Amino acid sequence: MSLEVVDAGMLALIQDTGRYGYQHIGVTTGGPMDEHAFLWANRLLNNELNAPQVEITFGKFSLLAHDDTWIAITGADLGARINDRAILPWQTHQVSRGDRIDFTAPVTGLRAYLAVSGGFRPALKLGSCATVTREGLGGLHGHGAKLARGDQLEFKPPEKVAKASVPQNEVPDYRQPLCLGVIPGYQYPHFSAVERMKFFSCDYEVSQNIDRMGYRLSGEAIHSDLSGIVSEGIAYGAIQVPSDGQPIVLMKDRQTIGGYPKIGCLSALDAGQLAQRGPGASVSFYLSDVADSEASRMLFNRRLQKGAAGISRN
Repeated sequence: MSLEVVDAGMLALIQDTGRYGYQHIGVTTGGPMDEHAFLWANRLLNNELNAPQVEITFGKFSLLAHDDTWIAITGADLGARINDRAILPWQTHQVSRGDRIDFTAPVTGLRAYLAVSGGFRPALKLGSCATVTREGLGGLHGHGAKLARGDQLEFKPPEKVAKASVPQNEVPDYRQPLCLGVIPGYQYPHFSAVERMKFFSCDYEVSQNIDRMGYRLSGEAIHSDLSGIVSEGIAYGAIQVPSDGQPIVLMKDRQTIGGYPKIGCLSALDAGQLAQRGPGASVSFYLSDVADSEASRMLFNRRLQKGAAGISRN
C-alpha cells in the first residue's frame, strides 16, 4: 500500500520526532521544524506520536494514492487539494485509490505536515527516519535524500478513522507577529543591561537567510563582551549572536557545537512557531525561564494526550 510522489516540489522530507543520543559524535537531531503541527497530525489519526510523516515546505508537492487510506494535514495552509477539490489543514481526509493530492502555494505558514493512518514505513538509521540532508541520514531509503518523483511512500493498512479536526483554539494563526519567550543562556551575563534592553525591545525581521539549520534575523544589533567562546554543545532554539550582532536562531538541523555567544534559547514549541514564518515576518522576544517553558509544554502534552475529548469528530 503506498502513495506515489508525482511532483517532489521544492522540499519534501520524511520526518519522525528526531534522532536522539548521538550529538556527542556530531549527529544532530533533525525532526519536524514545527513539533506542534507534527504531533497534532498523528494525534488526529490515533497514530503513535513518533509515526513518520512528510514535511512539505512551500508546496508544489503532489502524490497519487495507490490504495485507500486516511490522511491528516496540519501546519501551513499550502493550498492542498484532492482531485482539484480544495481541502483545509488541521483535519483528517479520506483518500481513495486513484486520488491525487496536491499542495500548491503558501496561503499561511511555510511548512505543512502530511500524516497517513498507521504512519509511513521508511528505512531507519540510528533508530530514526528523520531526514538530515547535510549528514546523509534519514529519508525514505536512509541516505538523507529529499523526496523525489517516483518515490513510493509505503504505509500499513489503515485503521478505522473518523472525520476529525483539531480544536480551533489549538490552530495557530501564522499571519500574526510573533513574541517568543527566551530562556537566558550561559553567556547571558556577558550581554550588558543596555544590550539586553535593545534585544527585548526591538522588533526583528526574518531575513532571507533561513533554512532547517537556522533562522537569521535582522534588526537592532546586539553585542556581548566576548569575542568568542570555546565551542560547546548547541540546543535546539539557541539564539547565537555572531560579530555582526544579528541574532541567529538555531533550528532542527543545526550543527552540534558552536563558538558564538548565545543570549538564550527558545522552547521547542516557540521555535516551531518561528519555523512557520517566512522572510519579512516580525519577531520580538521577552524574558522567560525554564519553569514557564516546562509549564507550557506540560499543558500542551496534556491537551494532546486527552485529544479524544479535545478533537472534534463528526
